[in-house]
Amino acid sequence: MIKIIKILKAGGVGIVPTDTLYGLVGSALNKKTVERVYNLRKRDLKKPMIILISSLNDLKRFGIVLSPLKKKILDEVWPAKVSIVFECKLKKWEHLHRGQKTLAFRFPINKELVSLLKKVGPLVAPSANLAGEKPAETYAETRKYFGEDVDFYVDSGKLKSKPSTLVELGKDGQLKILREGAVKIAKMPKIG
Repeated sequence: MIKIIKILKAGGVGIVPTDTLYGLVGSALNKKTVERVYNLRKRDLKKPMIILISSLNDLKRFGIVLSPLKKKILDEVWPAKVSIVFECKLKKWEHLHRGQKTLAFRFPINKELVSLLKKVGPLVAPSANLAGEKPAETYAETRKYFGEDVDFYVDSGKLKSKPSTLVELGKDGQLKILREGAVKIAKMPKIG
């Protein structure tokens, strides 16, 4: 773990198990690292990535201010296999929001991953596959996609899960489902 922390803090990228699938991770705070992840995945440059965080406090780094009611709903939803889209207009984070002026965050369930996030900060974490290809379920599949192009791999056996459920937290306090995923949400609560 110490080696992985050093690599990520130095701007490196690698493959780790998340609470859903294997992810190609790198520091969300490092613009060069984020661009490297886009290049490795051959990802559409206009499409933002989900950012993994270790607590609600991490949202402050991205200029996201939570009302007490929004904080309450997030405390009920997270940690979970749910990614939440917030408005983020700050030019400083354009390398993340790609001009869309929104960012998606997930506070994962996986305790080892949360521990890593506390030590290295928020990570971009798209699934470990090339754009348009099937997400890798095993270490061998991640190696087939990325070979020696990443700085480290963490093998956690077979991971089979749907991607996270993606919801938007609107200004009106309404949570809107954008993508059904690993968590089935029958009815999203309204805030306020």
